[in-house]
Amino acid sequence: MNRKQQILQAATNSFSLFGYKATTMDQIARLANVGKGTIYTFYKNKEELFHEIISSLILEMKQSVEKDLHDDLSFYEKVDRALFTLLEFRTEHQLMIKLIQEEKEMGTPAVKDVIQKIENTIIQYVANIVQKGIEKGEIKPCNPEITAFVILKLYIALIFDWEKVHKPLEKEEISKLFKLYLLNGLSKR
Repeated sequence: MNRKQQILQAATNSFSLFGYKATTMDQIARLANVGKGTIYTFYKNKEELFHEIISSLILEMKQSVEKDLHDDLSFYEKVDRALFTLLEFRTEHQLMIKLIQEEKEMGTPAVKDVIQKIENTIIQYVANIVQKGIEKGEIKPCNPEITAFVILKLYIALIFDWEKVHKPLEKEEISKLFKLYLLNGLSKR
C-alpha cells in the first residue's frame, strides 16, 4: 500500500472511531505510521483529507446502488431499490454511523456540511430516476428534484423516524407504504 493510501485508510479509521472533531492530524499520522509532515505532502489540512474520504464514500454509495439497478426495472422498483440500498448503506457503514451521531450530538459544522452533501447527492441520484420515469411515461410530469426530496424524506421517516417509538418496519412493508402514498395515493378513484 502506498503512503497516500495508508494515510487515507488511517484517517477513515480515525474518523469512523472518533468522529471528525476528535480526529487530529497527529492521530492520523500515528495510525498511518508516518510522520505528520508526510500527511501534509498530500493534503493541506484535515478538511481536505476529510473531503477526499467523503468523495470516495459517495462514489462507494453510488456503486452499491448501481449494481442493483437494471434498465428493465420499473420506476417504482428503481426508486425503491436505490433508496433502500442508500439508506441501508448509511446505517451499516461505520463512518456514516459516526458522522450521523456526531451531527446529532455535537452539530459539528464540517459534519453537517458533509451530511448535507451526501443527502444532496442522494436527491440528485433519485431525481435522475424520476426524470427517466417521466420521459418513459411511467409517472406524471413533475419537478424531479422536489419529487426526489419528498421521496427521500418519506423513506427516512419510515425507516428511521418511525422506529424511534414503534417497532421497525420490514423492507416489504416500507415498499408497500411507499407505493401507497406516492404512487397510488390515498384517494379512492
